Amino acid sequence: MNTEIENLKRMLDEQRYIYDEELIITLFVALKLERPLLIEGAAGVGKTEVAKVMARALGRELVRLQCYEGMDETKALYEWNYQKQLLTIQVKMGTGEVETSELTGSLFGEEYLLERPLLRSIRSPEPVVLLIDEIDKADEEFEAFLLELLSEFQVTIPELGTIKSRTSPFVVLTSNSVRPLSDALKRRCAYLYIDYPTVEKEVRIIRARLPGIDTSLAVQVAEAVKYLRESDKVVKKPSIAETLDWISALTTLGIKSLDEKAAESTIGFVLKNYEDIEGILDDEGFRRTLN
Repeated sequence: MNTEIENLKRMLDEQRYIYDEELIITLFVALKLERPLLIEGAAGVGKTEVAKVMARALGRELVRLQCYEGMDETKALYEWNYQKQLLTIQVKMGTGEVETSELTGSLFGEEYLLERPLLRSIRSPEPVVLLIDEIDKADEEFEAFLLELLSEFQVTIPELGTIKSRTSPFVVLTSNSVRPLSDALKRRCAYLYIDYPTVEKEVRIIRARLPGIDTSLAVQVAEAVKYLRESDKVVKKPSIAETLDWISALTTLGIKSLDEKAAESTIGFVLKNYEDIEGILDDEGFRRTLN
């Protein structure tokens, strides 16, 4: 088992992904047990990135379902190719080949089925990574609809019956905790909570994603971003991606030290809200974090 865990670490290292021991153990066990993995945390902490990096590390296709309010199974599972069905009706009825009653049943076969992400993931001949992103934005009815897939890796289509998976996808669900998720869904999943990284970890992420970045500048930016995330004056907390954007902007401008002038001229790369920017630039505590 230790060898298998080390292999997983090696694969993630090859993707230049920064991880901790809890993440590795959770990923390993979820993979071995073929359990869906539910990841919760604030927006921008890297929940979606886990699915992306696992797809690359495992050499699998990433199939993504982006959830939203009002989503139903026709957008997530399947729908019928109505245009093709209509054309078939027009052609066959026009030639008098079949009666209407005979034609109806034949219109709901495999050739008229349009796969959406959920169906595509379980019908794939090769195992995929299925990302169900921001499940908390979907309605409770849709969450209940997912339970069959999460527990049995199968779905039921009324016209075709139950379709079982050809291979077992590695399922990652993410949630920003917009609403509480049901106990039924949580019971079917392994669970991981991801918090914002420490300064040390964020510096490692910066150096992994942007090789060649000066370490002292990376530390300054990471410390400044930590302050922004903890400040009551910032409503939209900066994500890891925005940290990378900020330091990329600084290095593009040839700035080697994060002082007040540099922060003022580039703050729009890390904060994306006018009130946040106005409040933080007048904040004495923020200015003290800068050189």
